[in-house]
Amino acid sequence: MSKPDGRRLSHETREQIRLRVVQQVAAGESPEVLARALGFHRSCVYAWLARYREGGLDALSASPITGRPGKLADQQLARLYQIISTENPVQRQFTFALWTRAMIRELIRVEFTVQLSDVSVGRLLKKLGLLPQKVWWRDSQHDSETVRRWRNEIYPGIRRQAKRAGATVCFVDISAIRSDYDDGPVRSLRRKKSMPSGKNHGLPMNLVSAISAQGAVRFMACESRLTANILIDFIQRLHHDIERPVWLIFAAPPVRQSAAVREFLASGKGQVKLFIMSGNL
Repeated sequence: MSKPDGRRLSHETREQIRLRVVQQVAAGESPEVLARALGFHRSCVYAWLARYREGGLDALSASPITGRPGKLADQQLARLYQIISTENPVQRQFTFALWTRAMIRELIRVEFTVQLSDVSVGRLLKKLGLLPQKVWWRDSQHDSETVRRWRNEIYPGIRRQAKRAGATVCFVDISAIRSDYDDGPVRSLRRKKSMPSGKNHGLPMNLVSAISAQGAVRFMACESRLTANILIDFIQRLHHDIERPVWLIFAAPPVRQSAAVREFLASGKGQVKLFIMSGNL
C-alpha cells in the first residue's frame, strides 16, 4: 500500500488537515506520528503548530492563490531573513545544522506556503545578501602570483590527497552581513567586501559559508566577529552534515592564533584539516 502524499491535496483539504492535526496534538498525539500517517514532512507539522501558537486557528486557514505564484511579500522576506540569520536549522526540525538552498526552499514552502525553484531561491538569497562571495581565487582582482600558484599547484595536490582520504574539500568564505532585513533600496542589503580575517568593521553579523568544489554551499550566520569558538561550532556543524572528513581552505587565517582551534583539530584525528593560503592559524 502506497503512502499518502499530502502535497497532492487541495488547499481546502490541507486546511482541514492542519486544523485536525492541531486538535489531535492538543489531545496528546505525537506530531511525528501524525506527519507520517498523513504523508507530510515532520517540519511541516511543526510549522503548523508554530503558526497556531502565534495566531490561533485563523493562522491555519488556507490562503487564496491568485496570479503567478512564487513571490514573497516584504514582511515575509523580513521574517525569512530573521529565521536564516538567527536560527539553527535543527530548531526547524531539519536534519542538517547548516543552511542549504534546498533547505531554504523547503522552509519557504512550509512557512509561507510558497513554492520556489532552486534558481528562484538563489536569486532571493542574493537579494537578501545571504550568498557567499566568489571563491577568492576565481576573482580576477586577486589573481596574484600566490593565488595562481595555489590554483595550479597546491590545490590540485590537496584534492588528490583528499580523494585518497575520502575527504570533502571546501572553500570557506566569511562576509559581513546586516542583522536585519531592510525592504528599502537593494543597496541597503549589500554586504561589505568579503573579509577572510573575520573582522566585522562595525557590522553586527558575519555569514560563514563552506563551498564545495562542485559549488554546493552550506552556511550559517554568527553574531559579531568570528571567534575561535564560533569557528569550531561551524566546523562541527559542517562535519555533522557531510559525515566524512572535511578539508577547509581559507584565504587568510579566520581567527587569531588560537590554542583552542589547534586542540580541536588535534582531537579530530585527521577528520578536519585547515589550509591557509597566507599566514598561520
